Amino acid sequence: MLIVGNTIVSEDIRDIHFSCDLKHCKGMCCVEGDAGAPLTAEEIKAIEESMTAIEPFIPQKHLSVIKKEGFYYKDEDGEYCTNLIDGQQCVFVYFEEDSSGGNPIAKCAIEKAFEQGLCSFQKPVSCHLYPIRITDYDGFSTLNFHYWQEVCINSLNDNGLPLYKMLKTPLLRRFGNDWYQELVAVCEASQN
Repeated sequence: MLIVGNTIVSEDIRDIHFSCDLKHCKGMCCVEGDAGAPLTAEEIKAIEESMTAIEPFIPQKHLSVIKKEGFYYKDEDGEYCTNLIDGQQCVFVYFEEDSSGGNPIAKCAIEKAFEQGLCSFQKPVSCHLYPIRITDYDGFSTLNFHYWQEVCINSLNDNGLPLYKMLKTPLLRRFGNDWYQELVAVCEASQN
């Protein structure tokens, strides 16, 4: 384990080379799992403020769930998460045709609105950071590598960047520049 400030970072974050292969996985991290994407109170507010810009990209079935149940819920641990459709898909998922003719790829309506300049909120930082998962405890956080073994296997390769470099932007977004520079220094000093 690596220590960066008050964060315990798995050595996987330094050692694993990863590059998402959406053509293979089809965005599985947005449609599988037993809970929605973790959200902060600030992110809930940002999504609420951006909902008018996001709604045109949300499928009608998902909009119906959002209007009836809301776009988030509190899980059994008291954490906020995006709501799910049929216990699987995030309510913000829409599907885009794969240019190679394969099955459609799950995409994020929030990010689509952001990319089109319609809102300033990109997407939940928990999504932006995947396959890094953060767990917050009283006074410290942990960063661990998580992936869907059956579909992310193609993403594990020496052609990709180490996770801490591949996910520089969301790590900066979550922890700030000073923390990130310390992470880089710790990773480089501890290389085998």
